[in-house]
Amino acid sequence: MSPFLLTRTLPEDATEAALRADVLHGLTRTPKELPPKWFYDARGSELFEEITRLPEYYPTRAEREILLARAPEIAAATAARTLVELGSGSSEKTRHLLDALPDLDSYVPVDVSESALTGAAKTLLAERPGLNVHALIADFTRGLALPGTPGPRLVAFLGGTIGNLLPAERTVFLRSVRSLLDPGDCLLLGTDLVKDESVLVRAYDDAAGVTAEFNKNVLAVVARELRADVDPDDFDHVALWNREQEWIEMRLRARSALTVKIRELDLAVSFAAGEEMRTEVSAKFRQEGVRAELAEAGMDLTHWWTDEEGRFALSLSTAS
Repeated sequence: MSPFLLTRTLPEDATEAALRADVLHGLTRTPKELPPKWFYDARGSELFEEITRLPEYYPTRAEREILLARAPEIAAATAARTLVELGSGSSEKTRHLLDALPDLDSYVPVDVSESALTGAAKTLLAERPGLNVHALIADFTRGLALPGTPGPRLVAFLGGTIGNLLPAERTVFLRSVRSLLDPGDCLLLGTDLVKDESVLVRAYDDAAGVTAEFNKNVLAVVARELRADVDPDDFDHVALWNREQEWIEMRLRARSALTVKIRELDLAVSFAAGEEMRTEVSAKFRQEGVRAELAEAGMDLTHWWTDEEGRFALSLSTAS
């Protein structure tokens, strides 16, 4: 196997087509919504990195704390020879796992961003010349076929990103992950936990306003990519806790009545004064709920680790 392979399973125009479809569907329904994946252009990615360093935003620090403390246990429990990371981005957190897995042969990062994959691979191969990296340009929420790498495999889905999926979407996603696993393979899953409402809301509505700018960046993406005459300053950032669903919702609230014209879609979208558009759901979890969702997908939760303050969890499960 070559030390670095890059495979594209998304068509070149897949991102543009997906954006058009999501905007058309999301802005013509009631209530309006846009998926959170469209936050992440170059500017959005910079803003999110800034968010992870904010005092209010604990998930990244909490997950890193667990990885640093538990990586040897994860390695011992999985004996992984291939590490697959879904939504790998810069692969920064994965380094803790790579360092701890003594028999690792291959790393398979999966992301929609070719630049993120190639940049991370260049860094990793410089640090670990014996590692085989087979990067996949793919949307892991739409099904995935993995390359032929040696087992056992450890599939990692970190950052609490699973919370961005609605319950029905999580069911489909976890079943698709289970279909990738052979006996002896494992899933390492990062989940943010239910906690005091004030702590949760502050994490998504920081005093410096970085998350507000991040939220509004989705409008900048639509304006640039679809030639929409939308001004982010016409909207306010809203973060609230949905007690019934146990998730945070981020929304954008129109400051006044306005109409947004989206030229690439030949679409005019009217907003009433105070009308809100949902841009993100971030579900928070309890151990018994995670166990039940994994079991429904055909996986057994075997290990559960939290940070010292019990804010975030990493769980390890095996194919049943």
